[in-house]
Amino acid sequence: MKTRLKELRARHELTQEGLAKMVSVRRETIVFLEQGKYNPSLQLAYNISQVFKIAIEEIFIFEDNE
Repeated sequence: MKTRLKELRARHELTQEGLAKMVSVRRETIVFLEQGKYNPSLQLAYNISQVFKIAIEEIFIFEDNE
């Protein structure tokens, strides 16, 4: 899965720590999301989309493994 999280954070001048606090997770979770090493729960994806006020699909890009 690809993510635009780092780009969106930069655009909104948010640190990893700041975003983590806003969505009630640890900073490490944001790091792993940005690196594509962690797939968010639906609740976390929704919470992040609410912070940036865009659709989940605009943040997380699910790739087909074909």
